[in-house]
Amino acid sequence: MTEGAATSRPPLAVVVLAAGEGKRMRSPLPKVLHEAAGRPLLEHVLRAAAPLAPERTVVMVGFAGDEVRERFAGSGVTFVTQDFSTGYGTGHALRESAKGLQGFEGNVLVLNGDGPLLRTRTLAALVDTLGAGSGMALVTCRFSDPSGLGRVVRGPDGRLAAIVEEKDATPEQRAITEVNPGVYLFDATVFARAQALSADNAAGEYYITDLPRFYLEAGERVETLLVDDETELLGVNDKRQLALAEAVLRERIRRRWLAEGVTMLDPATTYLDDGVELGAGVVLEQGVVLRGATRVGDGARVGAYSVLTDLEVAPAAYILPHTVRAG
Repeated sequence: MTEGAATSRPPLAVVVLAAGEGKRMRSPLPKVLHEAAGRPLLEHVLRAAAPLAPERTVVMVGFAGDEVRERFAGSGVTFVTQDFSTGYGTGHALRESAKGLQGFEGNVLVLNGDGPLLRTRTLAALVDTLGAGSGMALVTCRFSDPSGLGRVVRGPDGRLAAIVEEKDATPEQRAITEVNPGVYLFDATVFARAQALSADNAAGEYYITDLPRFYLEAGERVETLLVDDETELLGVNDKRQLALAEAVLRERIRRRWLAEGVTMLDPATTYLDDGVELGAGVVLEQGVVLRGATRVGDGARVGAYSVLTDLEVAPAAYILPHTVRAG
């Protein structure tokens, strides 16, 4: 985000939709509390948005909401429980989030709680897309397999004309590969516009994807930001997708530390949690696993197949191979 954009844009709030039950995870643990690279999915999303310095952050919870509240107690976010007695769907969740934004006037960034691969730079670019003007903006991406996602329909001028959910799409629209991953930026009028949402559709839900049409019909602009890397927009809905997210995050972590000068004798078998910190000149032998808040001091070497959890390793220390230790 450029300095000029940061100083001129309206105040920003972040709304994270995390009320889903996550049945496909086949686990009693709430979906957004499943971990990837040592952090809950929801924490990855919140960390991606935090550098944007939002004035408020609201997390929408529903099923097992108390567990989510307990896990993130003291994190500075406002929790709102979605009232399913009045409706379902992403549009309904957005309307409910207004309960946590009373008195706020500014732009609203809406994210999904199960999207741990989102990058801060993408969110900053989306905020810059709308800038200080009115209207809305959203991220789009061309997926190799768009199944289950809303399709981005563009008009003759190449601009967004509508978002059509797969259940309501024609065969021609289902053939479109440009999709809506569910990352939006709205101006301050969004909650007034959301009151007009209807559940008259194949799913009987209130769709947030109807809002672009409302903005266009009001003569407001709807901007799109095309992201090339579809893995960044991966949503975690089952254990297979959780494993994919885990692999992507751990590869990002390895690349970051390699760029910082850490030596890994076999990066493919080196597993580092997101909270690990490594000093200058650290050497990690084959099969090393560093978990939690492990800190490895400058010039230390960790022997092959060691597993360290929340451990402080002194500078220049040598951890023998096959060491298993927790701090």
